[in-house]
Amino acid sequence: MGPLGLFLGYACRLGLEVMCRVDKSDLHKIPQKGPVIAYSNHTGSIEVPIIFTELLPRPVTGLAKVETWDGWFLNFIFNQWEIIPIHRGEADMAAMRKSLEALEKGCILGIAPEGTRNKTGAMIKAQPGIVTLAQRSGATLIPLGNWGGENFLKNLKHLKRTEFNIRVGEPFKVNTRGERVTGELRQRIADEMMYKVAELLPERYRGVYGDLENATSNYLEKL
Repeated sequence: MGPLGLFLGYACRLGLEVMCRVDKSDLHKIPQKGPVIAYSNHTGSIEVPIIFTELLPRPVTGLAKVETWDGWFLNFIFNQWEIIPIHRGEADMAAMRKSLEALEKGCILGIAPEGTRNKTGAMIKAQPGIVTLAQRSGATLIPLGNWGGENFLKNLKHLKRTEFNIRVGEPFKVNTRGERVTGELRQRIADEMMYKVAELLPERYRGVYGDLENATSNYLEKL
């Protein structure tokens, strides 16, 4: 990211911290160097710029739907921040390649495996693409849980600050234990990963991952 991107990032952080009361006390748990895939639940649009800018000046990028570039403002900002566009609902090999290149450079790569905003704030089923990326990169995986951002627009209309919370889980890597990697196995691993996010959230945000007794870690190797 160039000087203009960094300036815009810090300016955005300042503005967001005026509009939101950000509990970022857990962010020190994220490694300060080396490739990291930081993945989280997706409650709205505000958590993306908050988490992104709070991680600066650590090299950071992320995946965002290609339609985001349709508007001139986000087009300009996301290009400065070197965000990676992805075509949802298909195997986007260009996005995969750019993600692997960013991780090879030691970046943090931000991903929301649900693929779209969960409109109620409660988690929905994850897509398994993150598992392929984790396998090919060998990067450290860090689960992030966030909540409060779903209230941002409503609070903004009433000139009220939003309470935004971030929790960071323990790092791990994916280990398939020598099993043949099928679509079914990738989904099982993705679900195991999302339970790690659910553990960080208040119960009402856990959605389809709400029954923590079903959580397993058969393919997640602690670091």
